[in-house]
Amino acid sequence: MNSQSSFGQIFQYPGLFAALMGRTLTALATQTLAVAIGWQIYDITHSAKALGFVGLVIFLPMLFLVLPAGHLSDQFNRKVIVTICLIVETFIAIMLALGTYGGWLTPGIIYLLLMFFGCTRAFEGPCQKTFLVNIVPSHYFPQATALSSSLFQAVSIIGPALGGVLYSFGADFTYMICVIGFGIAAFATSTIRFQTKTIRSTTAMSINTMLEGIRFIFSKPDILGAISLDLFAVLLGGATAMLPIYANDILHGSPFYLGLLRAAPAIGALIVSVILMHHPIKSKAGKWMFGAVFVFGFATIGFGLSKNLMVSIFFLAILGGADVVSVVVRSALVQLRTPDFMLGRVSAVNMLFIGSSNQLGEFESGMLASWIGPVSCVVFGGIGTILIAMIWIKIFPALHQVNQLEQLKPD
Repeated sequence: MNSQSSFGQIFQYPGLFAALMGRTLTALATQTLAVAIGWQIYDITHSAKALGFVGLVIFLPMLFLVLPAGHLSDQFNRKVIVTICLIVETFIAIMLALGTYGGWLTPGIIYLLLMFFGCTRAFEGPCQKTFLVNIVPSHYFPQATALSSSLFQAVSIIGPALGGVLYSFGADFTYMICVIGFGIAAFATSTIRFQTKTIRSTTAMSINTMLEGIRFIFSKPDILGAISLDLFAVLLGGATAMLPIYANDILHGSPFYLGLLRAAPAIGALIVSVILMHHPIKSKAGKWMFGAVFVFGFATIGFGLSKNLMVSIFFLAILGGADVVSVVVRSALVQLRTPDFMLGRVSAVNMLFIGSSNQLGEFESGMLASWIGPVSCVVFGGIGTILIAMIWIKIFPALHQVNQLEQLKPD
């Protein structure tokens, strides 16, 4: 069996279906939950700040818990940890449904429940990200990652729309659908069968051991380069934060325009993910990654300068497709180059970097746009992304020279 094997052969590994079902249903329920909470919070408070607190109360637990969560992921059964987290998320959705139905759900209670939700995500994420590498052989990993990414992108398109439709039947009904989604995801995750035995870390938890993931990343120039490249690209190229302004003030459209703009990156990402499933990157992976970041930067500039809806959608779709190429290469580097007994801690750091870049990127774009305007903000972000990629080629030549992903092995 080699990298030339057909895409369909990856399904000979039974754990793959259960893992993908668990992750996809979790993402779908989370997306639907986010829409319902956003509508409900705003309906209660009519406050933009109240909406801002939603992201904050979910992000803060991850910021403080993700490193110890990564260490626990290396010491205990990861499948059990994710299953427990999904069960807790199911009960959180039940509480939201009951509170809405009973009329006692206040913004304060919602924030408290979301804080618990953020805690579960902190523990769930590092574990869930390690599943594929223990289910499929290394030569199938890029295809499995592309498949997982394509399902996630499809959910990113369907989830918000589904949440909006379900909310018309009531927030409590929407939350109960999320209960079903989280519940089935928990069951699917509990049935995952791994093909390789997980190697556990035996070291006791301490500040030193929790920081081993960071030290490991800094000891591997290719991994450090991939993670930091993504961090700065997303931080600078935060065009998605400007979508409401573009839809309303620049394209002079309706909320429907905003929906199209938000869906465009996911559509492009879905198309590229499907292509990569059937035609995985077989050589010059580092060059593909840098090329994708360059395309990401140029597409950001194109979107920033566009004043036409279809042109804007086109550039956003290109942007989303380029991002998937970067994600596939970075995921392979992190998952295949990291020893299994450290995979949880390294995945936790990767999760923290990516989560931080998304949050900080939106904040940076918002602040910069308030000073120089949204168009200049987006264009300068695209230029900055291109410059970062050029600099990173010089700083991290090992990343640029990465060839075949399937041959990546821990040192």
